[in-house]
Amino acid sequence: DKKELEDLIVSLAQDGNSTAIIGTILRDQHAVPDVRLVTGERISQTLARNGISPRYPEDMMNLMRRALSLIDHLAGNRKDLHNRRQLELCESKIRRLARYYKSNGQLDENWAYKRDQLRLMVE
Repeated sequence: DKKELEDLIVSLAQDGNSTAIIGTILRDQHAVPDVRLVTGERISQTLARNGISPRYPEDMMNLMRRALSLIDHLAGNRKDLHNRRQLELCESKIRRLARYYKSNGQLDENWAYKRDQLRLMVE
């Protein structure tokens, strides 16, 4: 059962699903409430062991997508001070996560958050 679940996780990841969506699919469609109880490791660890880990960690990518949507919003709404502040907070979270991932070795040491290159990173 452990091997079947691992194969299912890998196939779902190859279909383009994120780790959070893989967990939701396994919970709702395959009656697996917690992958970690069955396999003994997290979904991201299973994917990393099989060589399918993404370029950026999922939480950081979600924050970068959010920052990009805020930048697009502020391009048309220059006086929206509330969302300008939200963009600053979001970028601060990205920088803090980057510092953590650099110390863990999950992110390249010379990687830096740049607002003008964000669209290229998010793809």
